[in-house]
Amino acid sequence: MEATLTLVKELIDSLYNSPVAFKIVHTLIWLLILWLINLITVKLINKKISGLKTQYHWRKLINVITIMIAIVILIRIWFQGTQSLITYLGLLSAGIAIALKDVLANLVGWLYIITRRPFKVGDRIQIGEHSGDVIDQSFFEFTLLEINNWVQADQSTGRLIHIPNGKVFYQELANYDEGFKYLWNEISVVITFESDWQKAKKILLEVVNDKGEHLSKTVENQVKRAARKYMIYYKNLTPIVYTSVVENGVKLTIRHLCETRKRRGYTEAIWEDVLVRFSKQKDITLAYPTTRFYKNSAE
Repeated sequence: MEATLTLVKELIDSLYNSPVAFKIVHTLIWLLILWLINLITVKLINKKISGLKTQYHWRKLINVITIMIAIVILIRIWFQGTQSLITYLGLLSAGIAIALKDVLANLVGWLYIITRRPFKVGDRIQIGEHSGDVIDQSFFEFTLLEINNWVQADQSTGRLIHIPNGKVFYQELANYDEGFKYLWNEISVVITFESDWQKAKKILLEVVNDKGEHLSKTVENQVKRAARKYMIYYKNLTPIVYTSVVENGVKLTIRHLCETRKRRGYTEAIWEDVLVRFSKQKDITLAYPTTRFYKNSAE
């Protein structure tokens, strides 16, 4: 027993006499304390706050604060005085800049994202060739719930795409939700040359006006708000039908505003109504690719 106590005492004395060992012990103790505080705080947030989105933002904030406090404490433990810290950073700065170029770019990208806010969690964006809803942000990357690819009409594929923050500096970024939360959607309907295209155009206008009537006031208010920050100006927000001619008939193109995440639903509702109304018209026929043959003798 005495031998054990002696060994423990010698170990403690060696820790206090060894600067490196002392710093390691202090580092582990502080990291454990911060981890426990973070764990308790997150549990309280999950218990007291009901909204999932609010919970997410609070958890992210607590994690960032914890990491920043840990960095400050580690610097104070391992670097005694400002002069030693400056010397150390000066010696390693060149090597870090080369070896951690991508990491630093991602950190700077994170700072750009949280300060300039080109997008936020919940926005639908396209960066480069990838599109999706932003579901997470961190120091080094942000995560998209992918849309499009092999799935049509801006619907989710179910895949998660992790994109480094640094890509915001050298790839095009499109935000579906910032400023103006509506998209222009187009639906093309082709009828035969023999059809009454003027009557068909009138029916299409009635259909699209019925489906989009409730949007007009909301869209107008959003345009006014967006115009305070961006040069967004639309003279005409009402649906319109354009007429053109293609190889197999008269092409009538419906152009209307729809909510960002409801494009496929609007398209389906409009098409179903169009099919029902056209089926009741004897002088309107949908066109499809056809081939005609002529015999010289019969002609």
